[in-house]
Amino acid sequence: MKKHFLLDPEITFLNHGSFGACPKPVFDVYQRWQRELEKRPIELLGRNAFSLLEESRKKLAAYLNCAARDLVYFPNPSTAINMVVRNLDLQSGDEILTTDHEYGAMDRTWLYFCKKHGAKYIQQNISLPVTTHADFIESFWEGVTSKTKIIFLSHITSVTALIFPVAEICKRAREAGILCIVDGAHAPGQIPLDLTELDADIYTGACHKWMLAPKGTAFLYVRRELQDSLDPLVVSWGYDAEPGFGSGIRFLDYHEWQGTRDIAAFLSVPAAIEFQREQDWGHVRARCRNLLSVAMQKTQSLTGLPLIVPHPSEWLGQMAILPLPNGVDGLQLKTLLYDEYRIEIPFTKWEERSFLRISIQSYNDENDVDKLVDALKELLPHI
Repeated sequence: MKKHFLLDPEITFLNHGSFGACPKPVFDVYQRWQRELEKRPIELLGRNAFSLLEESRKKLAAYLNCAARDLVYFPNPSTAINMVVRNLDLQSGDEILTTDHEYGAMDRTWLYFCKKHGAKYIQQNISLPVTTHADFIESFWEGVTSKTKIIFLSHITSVTALIFPVAEICKRAREAGILCIVDGAHAPGQIPLDLTELDADIYTGACHKWMLAPKGTAFLYVRRELQDSLDPLVVSWGYDAEPGFGSGIRFLDYHEWQGTRDIAAFLSVPAAIEFQREQDWGHVRARCRNLLSVAMQKTQSLTGLPLIVPHPSEWLGQMAILPLPNGVDGLQLKTLLYDEYRIEIPFTKWEERSFLRISIQSYNDENDVDKLVDALKELLPHI
């Protein structure tokens, strides 16, 4: 599979989770759309943008099993969540319940708006190692109070690479009358995703990570009865649109048109979906999960440290965090791995504990894992 990607062959790339990597055939489609936009800007942007975006959204909606009119493209999940949070009627004393495993940018977003409105951002502790989904649900739900207005949590966490059982949390939240917002940045493409079955009120996901679309491509799904409560982040021609402009659907017109921008990445999403179909992506994911298991076993044998998840595990997709011995400077280790061994892998911290976060994508093989383990053998005794 490495032949399909543009990644530098001199680098052992174990960090797909940060920004993804786009396969050559998909990148070619992306560049073709960019050239078409330059060749015929009025036709593609002035006359056909909405129909082209609709066609792309329909393919994405089929992939996610939801209605195309309930999806809108955003450049990234952070932008999508910022739009949503700005529209929430937060009051003094309201509580937003989340976990202590959330993405730093999202924590900052919520803390910013909570400070402005006097609301509270409650980060429920989810201890490591995790045990069962049932234990997680009960532990998380202990944080719900009479003041809980919103539940916000990751589908797959960035800092600890855990798949949270969000479907059951969404179900409980609906029954309790609590708005449930899911940050699914890492989910589409890494795990099968059915938005109808999941039944979140609001869900955002990245297409440029595990779906393999070009950078700057994400989506926002909103339950239909909530859509009219969301004003646009950027007020443009879609707001109070004149007859004949846009799609005629308020949710799409408010948020899809933000002025002149390059929509080529959005139009390339169907190519990413088709690439996965051609490569039998269910089989690819299974191979990647098996290789991830090998990587975890080899690093555990090296460090002797317990894993943070049961093994084999329903908690993991194609990412995992590898515990580092106490006292190891994770930033220094990351720097040395790249500078001296050309291994690209991030380190993360949770409750003052340091980890390496490994991502296994279709272009990785056991040689990549062995390069990491061999480098750690040499480095860990000295840092």
